[in-house]
Amino acid sequence: MFETLQKAPLDKIFALLGQYRADERPNKIDLGIGVYKDASGNTPIMSAVINAEKRILADQTTKSYVGVSGNRGFCDSITDLIFADTIDKSRITSVQAPGGTGSLWVIMQLINRANPGATVWVSDPSWPNHKPMLELAGLNPQFYPYFDQNTRSVKFDQMLAALDSMGPKDTVLLHACCHNPSGANLSNEQWDLVAQSLARTGAFPLLDLAYLGLGEGLEADAYGVRKIAQTCPEMMLGFSASKNFGLYRERAGVAIAIADKKPTADIVFSQMANVIRGSFSQSPDHGAEIVRIIMNDPTLRNEWETELEEMRLRVLTLRTNLANSLRKQSNSDEFDFIETHRGMFSLLGLSAEQVQRIKEEKAIYMIDDSRINIAGIPEHDTDQLAAAIVEVLR
Repeated sequence: MFETLQKAPLDKIFALLGQYRADERPNKIDLGIGVYKDASGNTPIMSAVINAEKRILADQTTKSYVGVSGNRGFCDSITDLIFADTIDKSRITSVQAPGGTGSLWVIMQLINRANPGATVWVSDPSWPNHKPMLELAGLNPQFYPYFDQNTRSVKFDQMLAALDSMGPKDTVLLHACCHNPSGANLSNEQWDLVAQSLARTGAFPLLDLAYLGLGEGLEADAYGVRKIAQTCPEMMLGFSASKNFGLYRERAGVAIAIADKKPTADIVFSQMANVIRGSFSQSPDHGAEIVRIIMNDPTLRNEWETELEEMRLRVLTLRTNLANSLRKQSNSDEFDFIETHRGMFSLLGLSAEQVQRIKEEKAIYMIDDSRINIAGIPEHDTDQLAAAIVEVLR
């Protein structure tokens, strides 16, 4: 059996983390793996999460199965958080899945059932896991123009032209906010045009919502999702609670579908539940129950929203500080885009060779495409990091 196999390639991000941990240099900097970190480099447990867990420990009386579709209170709370009262709730259906990745996996399986081998258009660049997941699901990933490496901005005219050329058999995967890896995001006016294009061509919208609240704020970050939901008859969305609730290892996510009418939504729900039953059977409940408790308790919800806003503002401060340091070190404004972009990531524009140099010479770790995790920037010494970046570029 096993003699037919070859060793699979390591995931680049987790391989980089292993290299970072093995590096014994005291001044090393981890800008690689995309988790939120505080000033000490730790990924903290939010106080609202701790308080919700205390209630679970005090009140939970069983560890029996929750059900194939997962924690309904969690799914409903997240649906309300994302869409509020912008569309008819009877058109929305949802299931719990293991994190945002699990949510996308359920959605991709469903797309392949509805349209076997469908073409799914992904932004260029995109989260590295989108393409292999689509291929593993039997779908055909293709790329639409998105990020201009020279101007560090969205190639919106080219993106919109690509969307306008699509048809009802095409699916378009969109980053709902905080684009990963570029940090360059659509304006509200651009979201309006994207929604109009999708409605006009009949292309199917699939949105990846992994960073709600970490860009411009909870309400502002939901604009694109809500606009498409109000404009298009159908869409699907994968939500992750990993970042905005700090629940990385708990794997709490929701796969959401919006249909043109309730009977269709019921059919979609049955198919998503069937995918879950035939793959991982049921989702882990602990993280979902944490979120459900927080979202349904006004005190805990306010505590969570306050903490999330503090995280968002810290990331913005780090962006500003690094941009200022790079402006000073390079005597140019070529890195000002770092301050104007949003979310946890930006692409610096270094070559793979320069990324390797800065790792070997300066103990600064980032992905080969020069994506950096903004939350990993040293809070009190951005000048040292900026000097190293400018040095390898020169």
